[in-house]
Amino acid sequence: MTSPHDSFLDSLPAGWTSDRLKDVVALRNEKTDEVSAEEDYLELEDVESSTGRILNRRNTLEVESAVTLFKKGDVLFGKLRPYLEKHYQADFDGKCTGEILAFKPERIASRFLRYSVGAHWFIQRCNALAYGAKMPRVSWEKQLSQFVMPLPPLPEQERIAAYLDASCAALDAAIAAKRRQLDTLDALVEATIFNAVAFGLRDGAERRVIGAVFLPEIPSEWRFERLKSVASIRYGLGEPPGELDSGVQMIRATDIDAGTIRREGLLRIDPEELPPERNPYLKADEIIVVRSGAYTGDSAIVPPDLEGCVAGYDMVVAVNRGSPRFVAYALLSRYVLDGQIFLLTLRAAQPHLNAEELGSVRLALPPTRKEQETIADFLDAKLAEIKRIATNIESQIATLLAYRKSLIHECVTGQRRITEPPSPSGSGGRGADGRRVNTKVDVAEP
Repeated sequence: MTSPHDSFLDSLPAGWTSDRLKDVVALRNEKTDEVSAEEDYLELEDVESSTGRILNRRNTLEVESAVTLFKKGDVLFGKLRPYLEKHYQADFDGKCTGEILAFKPERIASRFLRYSVGAHWFIQRCNALAYGAKMPRVSWEKQLSQFVMPLPPLPEQERIAAYLDASCAALDAAIAAKRRQLDTLDALVEATIFNAVAFGLRDGAERRVIGAVFLPEIPSEWRFERLKSVASIRYGLGEPPGELDSGVQMIRATDIDAGTIRREGLLRIDPEELPPERNPYLKADEIIVVRSGAYTGDSAIVPPDLEGCVAGYDMVVAVNRGSPRFVAYALLSRYVLDGQIFLLTLRAAQPHLNAEELGSVRLALPPTRKEQETIADFLDAKLAEIKRIATNIESQIATLLAYRKSLIHECVTGQRRITEPPSPSGSGGRGADGRRVNTKVDVAEP
């Protein structure tokens, strides 16, 4: 009997069979609690989602529980949060956390098995069956072992795996190239902000030396002042109020992302529990600065549509002398973030920033608000243009990732037939219609 997730089993190609996962693999149950300095141990986060690529190998010196032993050629699958799509074909003998299952292929080719457990239908069915609200996982005994796997003849399994190796390598290279383009755009954003808020828009403007290590010189007419001389700084809430579905939205550190406020998933809290002495409600053009944790120093200006929200544990900067938008951009510049705030946040336990420290940050300021606004207008337009390009590239990456998943699913379920292995040039195998399948992917420039 098939489920909606694996109805393709009713129309497998001629010569293909199917069998339960437990009948084509053996689950590795060998455990060890011996610690070792050898870096042959894998946690879930050491396996890259979807690609099966290893990001890191570690030792077991600080691992307190028993770990699973696996062998080269085994296929590993993350049973915790299966939607993360953690799977890997082992190329070494090693150990893994108990949240990773190790399959020993017996009646199935190792490479074909790896693509099969990473296929869309397999992951989709795992997600449908996973139990546990906070830590969803699947069970080997009651669930995974019963999954019915499509099985082409072994020679065809090898051809499919070789074809997918070549195809996925081409797609992964294209995706990596796109991500490098995004990295280049990130660097361009950083440089554009820095040059505008540190030196202005006038080419060849005379500069004066100010002697700061993080910013040796600024335009001669500009001021070099501390943030507290142009703005007031207050703290957000000390303790979070109770949640209320119909309550007011609260902006937390995790909602701040390099100058923007993520609107998805903003927490709503009970306004009746807000202490009025904290001046909790945000006004447009105030700036939220993260004061603790991994995102310390990150900041974002409050847009008009978020006026009336509440700042969480973080600090709020209200500019009273000059342009709030210019100051917001200055706080994002590397001469402020790397040159000053990062040094101020170094604490023994975790990064932390208080209002006195933030107020001591020094800013290069054009002499008039009009010039500050002109620079802010320039940055708004320039960064919007870069964002448009980045959004287009992100869309291309999403398309390539979707095609990669679709290709794997079609090949391991027999919906796309591969009758010949890839050519040495990597141009692909031959499909059932006799035509050579192209696996090369063009990478368009943005």
